[in-house]
This record gives sequence, structure tokens and C-alpha cells, in this order.
Amino acid sequence: MPSLIILPNHIYLMDCREGMRLMPDSSVDLIVTDPPFAIDFKARRANYNRTQERVLEGYSEIPAEQYPQFTLEWMSEAYRVLKETGSMYVFSGWNNLRDILNAIHEVGFITVNHIIWKYQFGVYTRRRFVTSHYHCLYVCKDDRKRYFNPDCRFQHDERTEDGGSARYRDMEDVWAIPREYWNGDIKTPTKLPYALVEKILQYSSRPSDLVLDPFLGSGQVAVVANEMGRRYVGFEVVPEYYQFALMRLTDGAYRICADAGAIE
Repeated sequence: MPSLIILPNHIYLMDCREGMRLMPDSSVDLIVTDPPFAIDFKARRANYNRTQERVLEGYSEIPAEQYPQFTLEWMSEAYRVLKETGSMYVFSGWNNLRDILNAIHEVGFITVNHIIWKYQFGVYTRRRFVTSHYHCLYVCKDDRKRYFNPDCRFQHDERTEDGGSARYRDMEDVWAIPREYWNGDIKTPTKLPYALVEKILQYSSRPSDLVLDPFLGSGQVAVVANEMGRRYVGFEVVPEYYQFALMRLTDGAYRICADAGAIE
């Protein structure tokens, strides 16, 4: 029986560590991913202020004690498949940021920026400050060869409403981008906003580049990459999430109404 061949513009229901092992060395231009949290995350927690029955169940969590080794394993494969001209953006909460940073260092990635994604509000707290941001580690294999396009969104002479440099503001390492709330639609418990993925793809990829998301979730990275003329590949272990992402990609639908039927 022949081995599975990982093809561009396809997504796969499988562990990303297994999937990336089937990919050639230096075959990916950009990796954008939001790994599991390892914080006993509950997909349908009421304090996220959403209609729980529209949130797909099945979130695959990683036990905290396994998280360092798990992170090292998937990141080692990510390093192998990434081109020297490529980049990787890894999102993380603060809880396991140390494991992400340790793996980046041990595998051999070079840190380009530590970006802060500031969203509009976090979960209500009583005994500590509210967390309303997410970390994004922008890394590469070769800092001299990585692709980056500073002119992709604003020119030198473009100004903000208050007279500042639009390009400078856009290239600061704190990104204020609102979360997306898909009221009335099927959703996964976590997803990156379109504008956030779009910004990364604009700065760090070109049309026809191959974009990989090892932890596909709702398929957001693949959907945005496809709309922007990039090729994509992704892996997901939760069948419900995989089917949801596949439906979005196959139907060309950014959002899917809850009345459209259940995800099987």
C-alpha cells in the first residue's frame, strides 16, 4: 500500500507530527498556527458569552505535563519542512509561553519579533488582571534569507487620521485587531480573525506560496490563504473541526449558518 502523499490545497484529518513527516524538507513558505492551550480548556464555557450549542465540541487538549515534549516534536518537524526563505508565526497564551520559547530555541529557530495581539476584551476575572492579549512569536530559519515585504500595505507617505505614519503604525509589534463573533453561525471555540491572518500573509508570503497550519481548527488560515491566492495545507485531529474546515473550503463559505445543518 503506497504511503499517503501530502498535496497542496488539501487538508488532512491526522496528527500534524505524523503529517509533517510525510512532507519534503524545505517545502513550506510560511507557517501560521495556534497550537492547543494545555490549560484544560473548555470549548463551551459560558463566560465566553456565546450560544453554546453553536460551538463545535471535540477540542483536543494536551496534558500540561506532556506539553514541552509535544511542542518540541511538532516544532522540530515544522523547522524541517520550512524553507530558509520562510517564516513561522506561532500564537500562544501566557500559560505555556515558556514551553513555546524553549522549543523555538532548542530546535534552532531565530526569533524575529515577539508580537502582541491586543483584542477588545478578555474573560472576566476576580483575583487578577484581565488578560486581553495573545502572544505571537515570529521566527525564521535564516534571518538573512527570510521573505518580508514592508511595502505590502502602506507606502512611506501614507498617513493615519492623526497625521502619523500609517506604515510605521502598521509595523509596530502590538496589533490591535478585534476578535470575530459569528453570531448565529456554527463556530469552533477558538479562531484567529481574518484581518490578523491576512496581515501576516501580506507581510510574509507571496501569491502561490505554500502556507501550512499544523493545528487547523476552523480552517481559518487555509481559508484566508486560499482567498489571497496562496496554496495551503493543514492538519487537524478533531473530526468535527476537520469537517467544518473542509465544508468552508469546499463551499467557499467564510461563515456557515447554524441552520445549514449539523457537521457530521
